[in-house]
Amino acid sequence: MPMMMTRTATAIAVALMASHSWAEETQQLETVQVQGRAALGAADSASEGVIKAERLVTKPLLRPAELLEAMPGMIVTQHSGDGKANQYFLRGFNLDHGSDFATMVLGMPVNMASHAHGQGYMDLNFLMPELVSSLQYRKGTFAAEDGDFVTTGSARIDYLRSLPAPFVEAGLGPHGHGRALAAGSSKLGDWSLLGAFETSRYDGPWEQPEGLRRNNAVLRLSQGDSDNGLALTAMAYRAHWRASEHVPERAIQNGEIGRFGSLLANDGGVTHRNSLSVEWARSVDKQDWRASAYVIDYGLNLFSGPSGFINGPDGDQHEQADHRLLWGGQLRHGFSPLANTDVSWGLQWRHDRIKQLGLYDTVDRRRTRTVREDRVDQDALGLFAEARTQWSSWLRSSVGLRWDSLRTRNRAIAGEFNLDNGGRASKTQVSPKLGLIARVNRNTELYAHWGRGFRSNDVRGATSATNPADGSAADLLPLLARTQSSELGLRVRPAAGWNSSVTLWQAKLASELVFIGDAGVTEARGASRRVGIEWSNDYAPTSWLLIDADLALSRARFVEAENGGRHVPNAIPMSASLSASVTPSGPWSGGLKLRYLGAYALEETGSEKSHANWTANLKLTYRFNPQLQLSLDVLNLFDRRANDIEYWGASCTRAEGGGCNGGNGKDGIEGRLIHPMEPRMLRVSLRVSF
Repeated sequence: MPMMMTRTATAIAVALMASHSWAEETQQLETVQVQGRAALGAADSASEGVIKAERLVTKPLLRPAELLEAMPGMIVTQHSGDGKANQYFLRGFNLDHGSDFATMVLGMPVNMASHAHGQGYMDLNFLMPELVSSLQYRKGTFAAEDGDFVTTGSARIDYLRSLPAPFVEAGLGPHGHGRALAAGSSKLGDWSLLGAFETSRYDGPWEQPEGLRRNNAVLRLSQGDSDNGLALTAMAYRAHWRASEHVPERAIQNGEIGRFGSLLANDGGVTHRNSLSVEWARSVDKQDWRASAYVIDYGLNLFSGPSGFINGPDGDQHEQADHRLLWGGQLRHGFSPLANTDVSWGLQWRHDRIKQLGLYDTVDRRRTRTVREDRVDQDALGLFAEARTQWSSWLRSSVGLRWDSLRTRNRAIAGEFNLDNGGRASKTQVSPKLGLIARVNRNTELYAHWGRGFRSNDVRGATSATNPADGSAADLLPLLARTQSSELGLRVRPAAGWNSSVTLWQAKLASELVFIGDAGVTEARGASRRVGIEWSNDYAPTSWLLIDADLALSRARFVEAENGGRHVPNAIPMSASLSASVTPSGPWSGGLKLRYLGAYALEETGSEKSHANWTANLKLTYRFNPQLQLSLDVLNLFDRRANDIEYWGASCTRAEGGGCNGGNGKDGIEGRLIHPMEPRMLRVSLRVSF
């Protein structure tokens, strides 16, 4: 299917470009007005917004998922190979690979429940940034439409339905970087057909070349727009790579490996995601109907050895395998039963049929032992309703209610200590939501929100009473863990072109997920509390210049002490960003972003902390004419020698030997595990439009 999809997309993209004549009249270059993220009267909270394509196009990107950093406070990084889902941070949460933040693309969920590598695994490497039309984001659990994984918030990404002109683009850069993209659209009566195909490669600065290869295709047939129209979309994505995992800092310091070295050869993986989706919307006579449906074929075989050689000279590499088919959809209806009240209700359903959910010990990607292998069926059903009422010219409210039901079945099919771990589990939860918005004057709004939500746990944790690795007893985890959040917000317009918001927030979790370095997995811990404050600013002094300035402070603590302390590991207490988007009427345009990450606790006592760091990325574009433009991305502009991620955990290097203390295969040496930031890189791309 991936090969068929890529060939079809290529053929259609070429056909669409050929359908446009070179003899078309040349258009004058126009000024693109960059818009802010949210404005007074247009948002239901102080921490939500919508980012349009005009603003995203100026963002310098190392990875596709870094589009999410356009939302205030979001941090996107990586601790392994670039074919793997990114690491995300928001509101004092280490989101791991997506456990506490939900993302939808074209109405399809990205987060994977009961995933082989981590709950909520959110791989956005299939995104084509050039096709993104908008990014809508919310924070907190205050929208009745948002369900699982929405502890810190959610994002909805939409694609364009047509392009101004077909184009081809080719890019080159150091460390074997290469990328080619062809995209175009054409009218078929009342319909629009869009096709795009992308292929890329990258080796990275690593001593073990990454060998990343990505192929990506999109076909989209649409009529009308997102408010009144229909869109059918087929997508196909496939990638394979070798990874340089995070490594013990001491191994670099003592010279056993280089800064960009690795402990084990041939970590990495192969993944694919193929999907078919349909979206329909109709708005007429104050009735708003929306429906969507999808089917996704997904697979991942991931090989990792983050602890090195604790278990002996062959290393600790393991394989995590996940192959599934998931399908589902949503129906939403909005209407106005009263002159001052808008009501919406909806139904959501998702089914995951996971035919292989496996964990295997491996040596150089060869399986030597099956730790566990399971087959899982999981149904998630959600019903929601919300009423928004305008009580007066200055006061409005929102009241929502959500009901969720999760039903699962796990069949254990392999593993010496795993065969008794199958079973069924189910859980329901009701989640109320409340919001109050006061318009103080034309330049000021106040917000107060409270909401209850949940995070789902891996079904294997809810059905396994035995540790599949050694047969010891294991505690059963609840299938759903309750979360609660609240916000007080202010949105103000201090001057013309300047929108500012301040949000004071709090989040309570019944169960915490914490990274365990010696196993390379996450583990459920006790309840936690977080508080924080965010300050976000959009300033547009002219129609062609937009400046963002965001600051986020937070405090994360366990309710009761864990491992001698109450600090939640890897919870970033401070982040800040400053960016500028420049789109004048002349040939030049570009964007600059500076990002700062404060030091965070690596373990529960807080005595070991990461190193604070800041980075800068730059993008410059020169348009020779409407048909030809040249772009330059300078990543890590000032060549900062820092780390993308830091952990604290046990490991052994090859020189230290198995177990690091006589080869007992149990202990390892506790210490700092790091993944270095990539050095300064210049990437150039040339686009030809037709």
